Amino acid sequence: MNKLNKNFLTKLYNKGFSIQEIADKLKINYHTLKYYFGKYKIPRRSWSEATYVKRNPNGDPFKIKKKLNQKEVELKGLGLGLFWGEGCHTARFEVKLGNTDPMLIKKFIEFLERICGVKRKKLRFQLQIFSDVSPKEAFNFWLNNLKVPVDQFTKTIVTPSRGKGTYKKKCKYGVLTVSCHNTKLKKVLDEMLRKY
Repeated sequence: MNKLNKNFLTKLYNKGFSIQEIADKLKINYHTLKYYFGKYKIPRRSWSEATYVKRNPNGDPFKIKKKLNQKEVELKGLGLGLFWGEGCHTARFEVKLGNTDPMLIKKFIEFLERICGVKRKKLRFQLQIFSDVSPKEAFNFWLNNLKVPVDQFTKTIVTPSRGKGTYKKKCKYGVLTVSCHNTKLKKVLDEMLRKY
């Protein structure tokens, strides 16, 4: 069992293997390996961290850009401002922002792509409309404005209309929410906002 040294086990664990997977790989008992982890005081991942590593075996699906030119500094500030003002801060596991303005949504997508390194295919979109709005017209409006594949849209939410009022002009094409499901990215953006 010469392979049961601290450096070797730590290296495998940091690659994303679970204790059970390492035990299977080395053909040893799970409890024996768990004993060595305790003996060497190798820090263990929480359930949420383990789930994150399992879902992202190649590392984070995003990379925050460090060296920014002037335009990117402005984009970062704008993106964080949009997230602060229009983002959903109760969502723990995703970065989420909703609005009726396609230009605002596009700018936030640009921030996620250029500054946060999020791939566009990782984004999801959900449209919420009132029942007196044409679902097809609203959907096509957002599809044409954002130029993203149909399969990135989830089911449209239709809520009863509020009757007469000015909301019809503001919400002619509904509210579109863009989201990126990534707990770590959400924590990174929350930390950036705390530093402001």
